[in-house]
Amino acid sequence: MKRKWLGLFLGLVIILGVSLASCTQHKISTRASQKLTPTLFFHGGGSSYHAEEQMANAAKKAGATNTIIRAMVDKTGRVKLVGTIKTGATNPIVEVNYENNRELNYRKHGEWATNVVKALQKQYHFKSINMVGHSLGNISLIYYSLQNSGNTKLPKLRKQVDIAGHFAGLNFDKLPAAVTQPAGLSLNSAGKPNHMNATYREMTKLRQVLPKNQVSVLNLYGNIGGQTDGTVPNVSSLSLKYLVSPRAKSYREKVFTGKLARHSKLHENPKVDRTLIHFLWGK
Repeated sequence: MKRKWLGLFLGLVIILGVSLASCTQHKISTRASQKLTPTLFFHGGGSSYHAEEQMANAAKKAGATNTIIRAMVDKTGRVKLVGTIKTGATNPIVEVNYENNRELNYRKHGEWATNVVKALQKQYHFKSINMVGHSLGNISLIYYSLQNSGNTKLPKLRKQVDIAGHFAGLNFDKLPAAVTQPAGLSLNSAGKPNHMNATYREMTKLRQVLPKNQVSVLNLYGNIGGQTDGTVPNVSSLSLKYLVSPRAKSYREKVFTGKLARHSKLHENPKVDRTLIHFLWGK
Protein backbone atom coordinates (compact mmCIF):
# COMPACT_ATOMS: atom_id res chain seq x y z
CA MET A 1 0.00 0.00 0.00
CA LYS A 2 2.83 2.38 0.90
CA ARG A 3 4.50 1.64 -2.43
CA LYS A 4 1.24 2.37 -4.24
CA TRP A 5 0.84 5.78 -2.57
CA LEU A 6 4.54 6.53 -3.13
CA GLY A 7 4.12 5.76 -6.82
CA LEU A 8 1.08 8.02 -7.08
CA PHE A 9 2.91 10.81 -5.27
CA LEU A 10 5.95 10.56 -7.55
CA GLY A 11 3.67 10.53 -10.58
CA LEU A 12 1.92 13.71 -9.46
CA VAL A 13 5.29 15.40 -8.84
CA ILE A 14 6.44 14.52 -12.35
CA ILE A 15 3.18 15.76 -13.93
CA LEU A 16 3.35 19.00 -11.93
CA GLY A 17 6.98 19.52 -12.93
CA VAL A 18 6.22 19.00 -16.61
CA SER A 19 3.25 21.39 -16.41
CA LEU A 20 5.32 24.11 -14.74
CA ALA A 21 8.11 23.70 -17.28
CA SER A 22 5.60 23.93 -20.13
CA CYS A 23 4.03 27.06 -18.62
CA THR A 24 7.42 28.69 -18.16
CA GLN A 25 8.43 27.83 -21.71
CA HIS A 26 5.15 29.31 -23.00
CA LYS A 27 5.81 32.58 -21.15
CA ILE A 28 9.35 32.74 -22.50
CA SER A 29 8.09 31.98 -25.99
CA THR A 30 5.40 34.69 -25.70
CA ARG A 31 7.92 37.30 -24.57
CA ALA A 32 10.26 36.31 -27.39
CA SER A 33 7.51 36.56 -30.01
CA GLN A 34 6.52 40.01 -28.72
CA LYS A 35 10.10 41.21 -29.24
CA LEU A 36 10.00 39.86 -32.79
CA THR A 37 6.90 41.87 -33.71
CA PRO A 38 7.78 44.70 -36.12
CA THR A 39 5.93 48.01 -35.99
CA LEU A 40 5.20 49.69 -39.32
CA PHE A 41 4.92 53.49 -39.46
CA PHE A 42 2.93 55.13 -42.29
CA HIS A 43 3.34 58.83 -43.11
CA GLY A 44 0.71 61.34 -44.16
CA GLY A 45 -0.22 62.87 -47.50
CA GLY A 46 2.50 64.81 -49.31
CA SER A 47 5.02 63.54 -46.77
CA SER A 48 7.70 60.83 -46.47
CA TYR A 49 9.40 58.53 -43.99
CA HIS A 50 11.17 61.59 -42.57
CA ALA A 51 7.92 62.42 -40.77
CA GLU A 52 8.23 59.10 -38.93
CA GLU A 53 11.83 59.52 -37.84
CA GLN A 54 11.17 61.56 -34.70
CA MET A 55 8.76 58.97 -33.31
CA ALA A 56 10.99 56.05 -34.30
CA ASN A 57 14.08 57.66 -32.78
CA ALA A 58 12.14 58.48 -29.59
CA ALA A 59 11.33 54.77 -29.28
CA LYS A 60 14.98 53.89 -29.76
CA LYS A 61 16.07 56.46 -27.19
CA ALA A 62 13.54 55.05 -24.72
CA GLY A 63 15.05 51.59 -25.15
CA ALA A 64 11.91 50.19 -26.78
CA THR A 65 13.71 49.22 -30.00
CA ASN A 66 17.24 48.73 -31.27
CA THR A 67 16.44 48.44 -34.97
CA ILE A 68 14.97 50.84 -37.52
CA ILE A 69 14.74 50.01 -41.23
CA ARG A 70 12.78 51.44 -44.17
CA ALA A 71 10.37 50.04 -46.73
CA MET A 72 10.46 52.11 -49.91
CA VAL A 73 7.30 51.71 -52.00
CA ASP A 74 7.46 52.97 -55.58
CA LYS A 75 4.53 54.28 -57.61
CA THR A 76 3.67 50.79 -58.85
CA GLY A 77 3.57 49.40 -55.31
CA ARG A 78 6.87 47.50 -55.49
CA VAL A 79 8.73 47.36 -52.17
CA LYS A 80 12.43 47.66 -51.47
CA LEU A 81 13.62 47.07 -47.91
CA VAL A 82 16.49 49.29 -46.82
CA GLY A 83 18.45 48.05 -43.82
CA THR A 84 18.52 44.71 -42.01
CA ILE A 85 16.67 43.29 -39.05
CA LYS A 86 19.33 41.15 -37.39
CA THR A 87 18.74 38.04 -35.32
CA GLY A 88 17.92 39.06 -31.77
CA ALA A 89 16.55 42.48 -32.75
CA THR A 90 14.12 43.98 -30.25
CA ASN A 91 10.83 45.50 -31.45
CA PRO A 92 12.07 46.44 -34.94
CA ILE A 93 10.52 49.53 -36.52
CA VAL A 94 9.83 49.82 -40.25
CA GLU A 95 9.50 53.35 -41.64
CA VAL A 96 7.29 53.01 -44.71
CA ASN A 97 7.77 55.49 -47.56
CA TYR A 98 5.24 55.89 -50.39
CA GLU A 99 6.66 57.47 -53.53
CA ASN A 100 3.10 58.38 -54.53
CA ASN A 101 2.25 60.27 -51.37
CA ARG A 102 -0.92 61.98 -52.57
CA GLU A 103 -2.97 58.99 -53.74
CA LEU A 104 -6.68 59.42 -52.95
CA ASN A 105 -7.72 55.96 -54.13
CA TYR A 106 -7.82 54.49 -50.63
CA ARG A 107 -7.78 50.90 -51.88
CA LYS A 108 -4.29 51.51 -53.25
CA HIS A 109 -3.07 52.30 -49.74
CA GLY A 110 -4.32 48.92 -48.57
CA GLU A 111 -2.57 47.19 -51.47
CA TRP A 112 0.71 48.97 -50.80
CA ALA A 113 0.58 48.23 -47.08
CA THR A 114 -0.08 44.58 -47.91
CA ASN A 115 2.96 44.54 -50.22
CA VAL A 116 5.12 45.88 -47.40
CA VAL A 117 3.89 43.23 -44.98
CA LYS A 118 4.45 40.47 -47.54
CA ALA A 119 7.99 41.70 -48.26
CA LEU A 120 8.80 41.66 -44.54
CA GLN A 121 7.21 38.26 -44.03
CA LYS A 122 9.07 36.76 -46.97
CA GLN A 123 12.43 37.86 -45.59
CA TYR A 124 11.88 37.63 -41.83
CA HIS A 125 8.88 35.29 -41.31
CA PHE A 126 7.12 37.42 -38.69
CA LYS A 127 3.98 36.03 -37.10
CA SER A 128 2.52 39.35 -35.92
CA ILE A 129 2.81 43.08 -36.59
CA ASN A 130 1.84 46.48 -35.18
CA MET A 131 0.92 49.52 -37.27
CA VAL A 132 1.08 53.29 -36.70
CA GLY A 133 -0.43 55.85 -39.05
CA HIS A 134 -0.46 59.64 -39.18
CA SER A 135 -3.07 61.52 -41.22
CA LEU A 136 -3.42 59.83 -44.64
CA GLY A 137 -1.21 57.04 -43.28
CA ASN A 138 -4.19 55.84 -41.25
CA ILE A 139 -5.89 54.81 -44.48
CA SER A 140 -3.21 52.14 -44.94
CA LEU A 141 -4.16 50.67 -41.57
CA ILE A 142 -7.89 50.63 -42.30
CA TYR A 143 -7.66 49.24 -45.82
CA TYR A 144 -4.99 46.69 -44.89
CA SER A 145 -7.49 45.18 -42.47
CA LEU A 146 -10.38 45.49 -44.93
CA GLN A 147 -8.45 43.66 -47.63
CA ASN A 148 -6.78 40.98 -45.51
CA SER A 149 -9.15 40.10 -42.68
CA GLY A 150 -9.59 36.56 -43.99
CA ASN A 151 -5.98 35.94 -45.01
CA THR A 152 -4.57 33.57 -42.40
CA LYS A 153 -1.22 33.39 -44.20
CA LEU A 154 -0.30 36.97 -43.24
CA PRO A 155 1.00 38.04 -39.80
CA LYS A 156 -1.67 38.95 -37.28
CA LEU A 157 -2.18 42.64 -36.58
CA ARG A 158 -1.89 43.06 -32.80
CA LYS A 159 -1.78 46.80 -32.10
CA GLN A 160 -2.50 49.90 -34.13
CA VAL A 161 -2.05 53.58 -33.32
CA ASP A 162 -4.07 56.08 -35.35
CA ILE A 163 -2.82 59.68 -35.18
CA ALA A 164 -4.84 62.60 -36.60
CA GLY A 165 -6.98 60.37 -38.80
CA HIS A 166 -9.63 61.78 -41.15
CA PHE A 167 -11.83 58.71 -41.33
CA ALA A 168 -15.13 60.52 -41.93
CA GLY A 169 -13.52 62.85 -44.47
CA LEU A 170 -11.82 66.21 -44.90
CA ASN A 171 -13.38 69.60 -45.57
CA PHE A 172 -10.80 70.87 -48.07
CA ASP A 173 -11.84 72.53 -51.31
CA LYS A 174 -11.77 70.53 -54.58
CA LEU A 175 -11.60 67.11 -52.95
CA PRO A 176 -13.52 64.22 -54.52
CA ALA A 177 -16.93 63.76 -52.90
CA ALA A 178 -15.92 60.25 -51.83
CA VAL A 179 -13.39 61.64 -49.33
CA THR A 180 -15.03 64.97 -48.45
CA GLN A 181 -16.45 65.40 -44.96
CA PRO A 182 -20.25 65.70 -45.18
CA ALA A 183 -21.73 69.02 -44.10
CA GLY A 184 -23.17 69.11 -40.61
CA LEU A 185 -21.26 66.01 -39.53
CA SER A 186 -21.88 64.83 -35.97
CA LEU A 187 -21.40 61.56 -34.10
CA ASN A 188 -23.62 59.63 -31.73
CA SER A 189 -22.32 58.00 -28.55
CA ALA A 190 -21.06 54.99 -30.53
CA GLY A 191 -19.03 57.27 -32.82
CA LYS A 192 -21.38 56.74 -35.75
CA PRO A 193 -21.58 59.72 -38.16
CA ASN A 194 -25.00 61.10 -39.01
CA HIS A 195 -23.83 61.37 -42.65
CA MET A 196 -21.28 59.16 -44.45
CA ASN A 197 -19.29 59.69 -47.62
CA ALA A 198 -18.58 56.76 -49.94
CA THR A 199 -15.22 55.80 -48.44
CA TYR A 200 -16.51 55.85 -44.88
CA ARG A 201 -19.41 53.61 -45.89
CA GLU A 202 -16.86 51.21 -47.34
CA MET A 203 -14.83 51.37 -44.13
CA THR A 204 -17.86 50.30 -42.08
CA LYS A 205 -17.25 46.76 -43.38
CA LEU A 206 -14.62 46.62 -40.64
CA ARG A 207 -17.48 46.22 -38.19
CA GLN A 208 -17.96 42.73 -39.61
CA VAL A 209 -14.46 41.68 -40.74
CA LEU A 210 -11.92 43.08 -38.27
CA PRO A 211 -10.52 40.01 -36.45
CA LYS A 212 -12.52 39.76 -33.24
CA ASN A 213 -10.65 40.52 -29.99
CA GLN A 214 -7.29 40.57 -31.77
CA VAL A 215 -6.39 44.22 -32.42
CA SER A 216 -5.84 46.82 -29.67
CA VAL A 217 -6.50 50.32 -31.03
CA LEU A 218 -5.24 53.67 -29.75
CA ASN A 219 -6.72 56.80 -31.35
CA LEU A 220 -4.66 59.99 -30.82
CA TYR A 221 -5.81 63.41 -31.99
CA GLY A 222 -5.11 67.09 -31.40
CA ASN A 223 -7.35 69.98 -30.44
CA ILE A 224 -5.80 73.42 -30.85
CA GLY A 225 -9.21 75.01 -30.17
CA GLY A 226 -12.50 74.80 -31.99
CA GLN A 227 -12.48 70.97 -31.96
CA THR A 228 -9.87 70.68 -34.68
CA ASP A 229 -6.14 70.04 -35.04
CA GLY A 230 -6.05 72.83 -37.61
CA THR A 231 -6.45 70.42 -40.52
CA VAL A 232 -8.74 67.60 -39.45
CA PRO A 233 -11.90 68.25 -37.43
CA ASN A 234 -11.97 66.14 -34.27
CA VAL A 235 -15.33 64.72 -35.30
CA SER A 236 -13.65 63.03 -38.29
CA SER A 237 -10.86 61.56 -36.17
CA LEU A 238 -13.28 60.29 -33.53
CA SER A 239 -15.41 58.47 -36.10
CA LEU A 240 -12.82 55.67 -35.91
CA LYS A 241 -14.64 54.40 -32.82
CA TYR A 242 -17.67 53.26 -34.80
CA LEU A 243 -15.47 51.37 -37.28
CA VAL A 244 -13.41 49.30 -34.86
CA SER A 245 -14.89 49.24 -31.36
CA PRO A 246 -17.40 46.39 -31.94
CA ARG A 247 -14.59 43.90 -32.69
CA ALA A 248 -11.35 45.43 -31.42
CA LYS A 249 -9.66 43.83 -28.42
CA SER A 250 -9.61 47.33 -26.92
CA TYR A 251 -10.23 50.89 -28.08
CA ARG A 252 -8.95 54.04 -26.41
CA GLU A 253 -8.85 57.73 -27.33
CA LYS A 254 -6.50 60.46 -26.14
CA VAL A 255 -6.59 64.16 -27.01
CA PHE A 256 -3.58 66.50 -27.03
CA THR A 257 -3.71 70.27 -26.70
CA GLY A 258 -1.27 73.14 -27.09
CA LYS A 259 1.02 74.21 -29.93
CA LEU A 260 2.28 70.69 -30.62
CA ALA A 261 -1.29 69.42 -30.99
CA ARG A 262 -1.45 70.92 -34.47
CA HIS A 263 -1.93 68.35 -37.23
CA SER A 264 1.57 68.55 -38.69
CA LYS A 265 3.19 68.67 -35.24
CA LEU A 266 1.57 65.65 -33.61
CA HIS A 267 4.24 63.30 -34.95
CA GLU A 268 6.87 65.56 -33.33
CA ASN A 269 5.10 65.84 -29.98
CA PRO A 270 7.02 64.25 -27.03
CA LYS A 271 3.72 63.56 -25.24
CA VAL A 272 2.50 61.63 -28.27
CA ASP A 273 5.80 59.74 -28.31
CA ARG A 274 5.45 58.69 -24.67
CA THR A 275 1.84 57.61 -25.11
CA LEU A 276 2.65 55.61 -28.23
CA ILE A 277 5.74 53.96 -26.71
CA HIS A 278 3.88 52.92 -23.58
CA PHE A 279 0.97 51.49 -25.57
CA LEU A 280 3.10 49.53 -28.03
CA TRP A 281 5.93 48.35 -25.81
CA GLY A 282 5.09 49.14 -22.20
CA LYS A 283 8.06 51.50 -21.80
